[in-house]
Amino acid sequence: MGRHFEVRAAAMAKTAAAKAKLYSRYGKEILMAAKNGVPDPDMNTTLKKVIERAKANQVPADVIKRAIDKAKGGSAENYAPATYEGFGSGGLATIIIDCLTDNSNRTIADLRACFNKSHAKMGVSGSVSFNYEKVGFISLQFEDEEAMMDALIMAEVELKDIECEDGHMTITVEPQDLNKAKEAIEELISDVSFDVLELTMLPNEYVELEGEDLELFQRLVRLLDDVDDVQNVYHNVSNLA
Repeated sequence: MGRHFEVRAAAMAKTAAAKAKLYSRYGKEILMAAKNGVPDPDMNTTLKKVIERAKANQVPADVIKRAIDKAKGGSAENYAPATYEGFGSGGLATIIIDCLTDNSNRTIADLRACFNKSHAKMGVSGSVSFNYEKVGFISLQFEDEEAMMDALIMAEVELKDIECEDGHMTITVEPQDLNKAKEAIEELISDVSFDVLELTMLPNEYVELEGEDLELFQRLVRLLDDVDDVQNVYHNVSNLA
């Protein structure tokens, strides 16, 4: 997986703005999971899994409760998933943007503005994603790689990769095994605290940008992060500050 430890650690930096974005993202996911089924995690497996991921990523209980209460109250809010792809200035950097939107025309216009301001180019579906892999990604403080591997194998988790660095461990698994891996880790480490527990897209290869290309790509990511409809941004730039 290359340098995904550094990339994801930087991407998940716990700034106030990043937390607000994270809470908004999970609020939408929980709302839609609750609306598309029963607004009760004991009776809605999809909702239960989203809530578990939200809690593991330190989303407060009141954020989760508000989203479920909205669904129970018959909220008119309704979001549809959409994914967009593109290239940074110079063409080496690639980017995938996951959105939840209630107005696709507005979303596309907002994204196009971000790309134009960054001298970047939106691509067609499949132009970038073919070079990425969807995985379950886990990050936590732990360093016993052998014990972790044993626990995951015993839980029949299809493990893709484990990396350890300075007492920090990152784990990638098949996406359908993310919650199974979470449960195995909680059994192994009784008081575990996850830094990251999410489904993500990892590039098969990373690139390093320099000069204006790097500055423009940093601008693109910042602008995209300010778009309300954007849920996740994945890219292949390893030295993005």
